[in-house]
Amino acid sequence: MMRPSSDLVGVYVYTGVVDFRKGINGLSALVQSELELDPFSERLFVFRNRRQDAVKILYWERSGFCMWQKRLEKESFCWPKLGDSEVAIITGEQLNWLLDGYDINAMHPHETLQYSSIR
Repeated sequence: MMRPSSDLVGVYVYTGVVDFRKGINGLSALVQSELELDPFSERLFVFRNRRQDAVKILYWERSGFCMWQKRLEKESFCWPKLGDSEVAIITGEQLNWLLDGYDINAMHPHETLQYSSIR
């Protein structure tokens, strides 16, 4: 089974809708021109179709682009909502939750705490 690593940081989720006839060239051009991000950055870029029953993930790996797709036979994906922002930045763990059908808008982990001494 191919799944993104839960350790990933900075997964870019496009909050808009994408025409799924677009392939690697169309999606990488969208990343560069509309989102003004670097498609060669070895980050994951996640897109959805209008019906929200399919996801495409685009990423650069050493010498070429890779594209991964999942289509649901029933149900739909709960897409992140961030107001007017075109891109939501999530973790690899949150991406896997999204792919498993969870509403990541409602799931927030506890704040990471850092202490320098014990009371």
